[in-house]
Amino acid sequence: MTPASGTVEAHGIGGQADLPISLELAVSGAVAALVVSFTVLAVAWRRPRYDGGAFPGRPAPRLLDVVTASPAFRIALRVIGMVIALFAVFTAVFGQDSLTNPFFGIVYVWWWVGLIFASAVFGPVWRAISPVRTINAGIARLSGSDPDEGLVDYPSWLGYWPAALGLFAFVWLELASRTPTELGSVRLWCAIYVGAMLIGGAVFGNRFYESADPFEVYSSLIAKLSPWARVDGRLVLRSPLANLATIPSTPGLIGVVGVLFGSTAFDSFAESSFWVKTYQNASVSKFLLDNVALVVFCVVAGLLFSIGSALTPSREGLSRRDLPRRYAHSIVPIILGYIVAHYLTLFIDVGTQTLARASDPLGKGWDILGTAALEPSYWFSYHPEVLATIKVLAVVVGHVVAAVAAHDRALSLLPPRDQITGQLPLLVVMVGFTAGGLFLLFSA
Repeated sequence: MTPASGTVEAHGIGGQADLPISLELAVSGAVAALVVSFTVLAVAWRRPRYDGGAFPGRPAPRLLDVVTASPAFRIALRVIGMVIALFAVFTAVFGQDSLTNPFFGIVYVWWWVGLIFASAVFGPVWRAISPVRTINAGIARLSGSDPDEGLVDYPSWLGYWPAALGLFAFVWLELASRTPTELGSVRLWCAIYVGAMLIGGAVFGNRFYESADPFEVYSSLIAKLSPWARVDGRLVLRSPLANLATIPSTPGLIGVVGVLFGSTAFDSFAESSFWVKTYQNASVSKFLLDNVALVVFCVVAGLLFSIGSALTPSREGLSRRDLPRRYAHSIVPIILGYIVAHYLTLFIDVGTQTLARASDPLGKGWDILGTAALEPSYWFSYHPEVLATIKVLAVVVGHVVAAVAAHDRALSLLPPRDQITGQLPLLVVMVGFTAGGLFLLFSA
């Protein structure tokens, strides 16, 4: 990821030399943990527990339920989202074309990374604070129309594909474009995003945002790993695995997870000594190589998972072509694991720098938020072995949770005679993701 701070590429701290054990042993242990988990599941988990949504959970405290369901709470979240968005617009329009402009940190750190961490803890945050939803609702009110109703129905066959395209456009800007840290380029990308979202909302209504807003789709998928859900209008606490099982098998879901997983893997690969030597010695430009490699990583990630899923047997009447979408929800924990492993230090250190710089958005020596004196502690810089351990644990836990989710879904999809052996193709793919992901992560 391109550093938004101008001083530190924080997610690069903690390489394989900082592991308390060798990288090969860490990879072997991670693969063993995944295989052992599968074995235990095969023996002890014989019936689907979460698939089908038959897991209501425990009611949340009544006061929390009442507060979060109130119109005032929803309005407050909308106001917070609009205030942050307007501040970002202010820094983008009037701020300096320099990496000290907090606009870069707001986009690359708070929006892209912080939103995901918040969604994993609190639920679908972007849906609650989305400024484009708020603007669309305001326009609908002024025109006397219903923001939920568009001019035409959103095509069901389109599914998440617009969101997958939007996510790829963002990671391209960040990882493969020539000008990821030029104010004009990032400002133009955000303007195109807002324009596309407002047009889509006007044409298709709010259904458009659920399927086509790249940030809402990303946030909502990760939110399925939070412990919160609303069941029959009531806020409940329940297992993230139960929430994960409710992800709809929508067309384009493979595209979304392929872009998210593949782009994070490419971000690690792009920092490896192998890739640096490759583009330094190549006869073509780094720009071209990065673009080709980014596409390849995203396509291969989605293709490998699709092949592994399609090779599993299925009950009569279920097409193999539909199987990848049915299992795709299990990739979400892997994505979150890699986001934690790859971007934790970026979020903490550069996120703190962004908060400090937000107090002086125009570089005039202001301290409007009282945060100008904040400085990152760079704690992980002094404890790289701790960071390396967290990286391995995040990846391993993400894959183990993914294996559990895939196993639970497989029990519903596989014929009784194939409920063990039928899962092996998917297990092989996940083992490959685990080993390959850790090698890429620590090769940076």
